[in-house]
Amino acid sequence: MKWILVGLILLPALFLIGGDAEGPRELQTVDKLDVNRYLGEWYAVASIVKFFNRYCAWGNKAEYSLREDGRIDVLNSCYKENGEKSEVRAAAWVPDKSEPGKLKVSFIPLFGYRLFPADYWVLELGEDYDYAVVGHPSRNFGWILSRTPKMDEGKLNEIAQNLVQIGYDFSDFKINPQSPPEGS
Repeated sequence: MKWILVGLILLPALFLIGGDAEGPRELQTVDKLDVNRYLGEWYAVASIVKFFNRYCAWGNKAEYSLREDGRIDVLNSCYKENGEKSEVRAAAWVPDKSEPGKLKVSFIPLFGYRLFPADYWVLELGEDYDYAVVGHPSRNFGWILSRTPKMDEGKLNEIAQNLVQIGYDFSDFKINPQSPPEGS
């Protein structure tokens, strides 16, 4: 009888402190995304370093332009430590108009098809489209984009806190300098 009472007391406590046993909830994307306002130049002021951007030393940017077929041309660029510019092209699209913040992006074209599309989810967006936070459902990829090369430190800290609240580890993000290092 004593163990039943202990169990009845501890079980609800475990649910309260244990949180969600299934892990983080699915990321929520923005409800509205005006693609025309999203187009243009963005500075990647911070990002999670992966194999495709590990060589970027500074000047991380993305440029989005609308294609005739309604898809988005993507041009990602940065500079390597030796000053050489690196560029990668892709195409992006919104597969489901009812979820405009959930885009797909593919860097591999083949005979007019886009192979191996990846999730590009817009998680947060400034009212004036002055900044955007982009992520992936796995939380293994992430970008903080700004229309200006340098983001207000208070805004960056707010975004960092928001990312932690939705299950990202902000220590995975690297601040990307937009200017070459002094002496280069």
